Amino acid sequence: MSHSGNGASADPTLGTHGNGAGEEPPLRLGGMALRNGLLIHGPRAWAAAARTRDGRIEVSSGPKPVFSRGRLGSTPLIRGPLRLAEAFAVVPLARRRLPAARLPIEDPRVLVVGFVTAAVSGAIRRQGRTTTSRGGATLREGVIAILGVLPAAAALRDRDLAAYHGVEHKAIGAYERHSLDPADAPKEHERCGSNLIVPLLVLSVAGQLVTERLFRHPGPLPRAVAGVASVSGAVELFAYAERRPGSTLGRAIHGIGHQIQRLFSTREPTPEQLEVGSAALREILRAEAELGGRVQP
Repeated sequence: MSHSGNGASADPTLGTHGNGAGEEPPLRLGGMALRNGLLIHGPRAWAAAARTRDGRIEVSSGPKPVFSRGRLGSTPLIRGPLRLAEAFAVVPLARRRLPAARLPIEDPRVLVVGFVTAAVSGAIRRQGRTTTSRGGATLREGVIAILGVLPAAAALRDRDLAAYHGVEHKAIGAYERHSLDPADAPKEHERCGSNLIVPLLVLSVAGQLVTERLFRHPGPLPRAVAGVASVSGAVELFAYAERRPGSTLGRAIHGIGHQIQRLFSTREPTPEQLEVGSAALREILRAEAELGGRVQP
C-alpha cells in the first residue's frame, strides 16, 4: 500500500498498544534512517515515510521478506546474519515503492569515500602480505577495519540523516514506552546498530588474523567467510548485551554504543522531522495489524 498526506504532529497515542495486564507485548521494531525520512520494519511488514521537496509526507508499506523462520532462525551464529539480511532486503523494496525516499548512500560524497576506502584497504592488504609479526598484522587489519566505518561516518555528517536517526530512536522508543510522546523520548536506543561497532571491529580483526594463520595467501573466499563469521559473532554479542544489560559485557557494549549515538550518530530532530517519524510508525502498526503481525515470530 502507498499513500501520501500532509503529515500530523507527533502523536502521543501511537504507543498505546498494551501496557495493561493480559495485553500483548509491543512488536519488536527496527529501523533505518533515510536522508529525508524513516524506514521501520517489524516481524512481518515494513513501512517508510519520506518528506517530499514540496513538503508533503509520502508513506508506503508492504510485507517483509522473512529468512529466519524455523530452526535456522533460532540457531546461534546463523540467526544473526539471516535477520540482518531481512533488514537489508527491505531497503530496495522501500526505495522502489516510495520513490520520494532518499537512501543514506545516495550522496556522491559517501560513494567517493566508499570507493577510496575500498581502494586504500586493498592496497594496505597487498603491501602487508609480507608482514610476519603478529603486531604488524594486527595493526594492518585494525586500520582496514576502521577504514570500513568511514563511509557510514561520511553519511552521518549529513545533519538531516543524523536527525532522522534520532527520529528512528524516538519513534520506536515512544512506542515501546506506551504512549510517550516521541518528542520526549531519548534520541539514544539500546538496540541501535552502534552497539555492533566495537564487537564487529574486534571480531573482524581477529577473524582476518585467524584466516591468515590457516591460509598462507588467503583469497577473497576465505576472507569473506571470516567476515561473515565476524558479523555472526558480533550479532550474538549484541543479543547477549540486550538479554543481560547489567552484565559487565552488556554495560560495556551499551555504554560505548550510547556514547557513539549521543556524540556523533544522532541529532535532536525538528518537529517537522518527528512528523515523518510518527507517520512511519502509524503505517508500520497498520501494516502489522493487517498482516496479523502482533504476534512476534
